[in-house]
Amino acid sequence: MKAIVLKSFGGPESFELRDLPKPVPHAGQVLVRVHATSINPLDYQVRRGDYSDLVQLPAITGHDVSGVVEEVGPGVTTFSPGDEVWYTPQIFDGPGSYAEYHVAAETIIGKKPASLSHIEAASLSLVGGTVWEALIVRAGLRVGESILVHGGAGGVGHVAIQLAKAMEARVFSTVREANFEFVRRLGADGIIDYQKEDYVDAIMRETGGRGVDVVFDTIGGNTLSRSPDALAQLGRVVTIVDTAQPQNILHAWGKNASYHFVFTRQNRGKLDELSALVERGQLQPHVGAVYSLADIPLAHTRLESPNNGVRGKIAIAVDHRLSESME
Repeated sequence: MKAIVLKSFGGPESFELRDLPKPVPHAGQVLVRVHATSINPLDYQVRRGDYSDLVQLPAITGHDVSGVVEEVGPGVTTFSPGDEVWYTPQIFDGPGSYAEYHVAAETIIGKKPASLSHIEAASLSLVGGTVWEALIVRAGLRVGESILVHGGAGGVGHVAIQLAKAMEARVFSTVREANFEFVRRLGADGIIDYQKEDYVDAIMRETGGRGVDVVFDTIGGNTLSRSPDALAQLGRVVTIVDTAQPQNILHAWGKNASYHFVFTRQNRGKLDELSALVERGQLQPHVGAVYSLADIPLAHTRLESPNNGVRGKIAIAVDHRLSESME
């Protein structure tokens, strides 16, 4: 099989396209022919060595799979060859999805939503699971509450807006002006141009000084540091970004707020919940660009570039027969 292998930690040039043996499923495992995967910030963080103590080189990385079951191991009862499936591989536990075939435990695999293409499904598995974990499991977002989504045009943010709207929340989002119409179509009720206006001032104005119930941070840094200032009493801050610097949470204490740091966990249950939202028309991943397996280094370069022009996700067409356009 063809696979993109990470030879050393560093830039996109650290990847190499290789021919490797096709993996074999063992008891409780499923062999999947990968039709599509996608690129996430976690992918370039792994590539550059942020988690070097957890990744043994050379490695196949990648954290999204949409494909078709090729073979099942002993004891597998949920899936059969020919089934269309999607999932996130176990993070830091075995090979990832930058390959033509992948083996995974039956328990983390879901049946792909019928209304999504493989390209679309591969663009939703990790970010969708992350958003579900962040907003539903950790923040406990409730019907009628308000939420601020930082970075609403990004891969995670554009899913968060849709999930929050499915919960009938009032949704605010920070984006550049060029992305106003995009996030408005996703369902954002209030849109803030973070380049021209202080988002805390905007939230306080729009909520009559109350603040929002939940802040969902996909940016980190100063954005995370100031998020408590936009909270209502008993509000919750949820972030998916590593915090390299200590955070001053004095303002959060004054509002009886809670902080949640999310690193998503893999399970079929979240995929099934996301599938239900997709089939009800409440959730649709947006694919901003598509690259081939061999062009994964280019995809990494683009995702890391500031103001890269991509709305939603960058997907990878692993199966060259896919008919989706490359841009």
